[in-house]
Amino acid sequence: MLIDHRTYSVRPGTLHKQIALYERYGLAPQTRHFGSPLAYLIAETGDVNSYVHIWIYADIVDRSRRRAALMNDGEWQTYLEKAGEAGYVIKQESKLMTPAFAPVKQQ
Repeated sequence: MLIDHRTYSVRPGTLHKQIALYERYGLAPQTRHFGSPLAYLIAETGDVNSYVHIWIYADIVDRSRRRAALMNDGEWQTYLEKAGEAGYVIKQESKLMTPAFAPVKQQ
């Protein structure tokens, strides 16, 4: 099991705009290729101008295959274009992780 933990930081005052943009243009193609995320979270404390999403893959090969398919999806390309034009995201951090001792349970 491989877990992709992604944290995005956005310009102050744009968090809800970014989430709305993603829901309108990015969610459908991403879930089409990745399935449902384990979690999609908005920070309530700490860096409140950030959000996290967590995806689960069988392994690095599975992740690479799914990401390649996503990048070839025209709907995803539209989302990337609109997100780039909006310029809300200022930083992205991605951590690939594996469970230490307890399995991660998907619903």
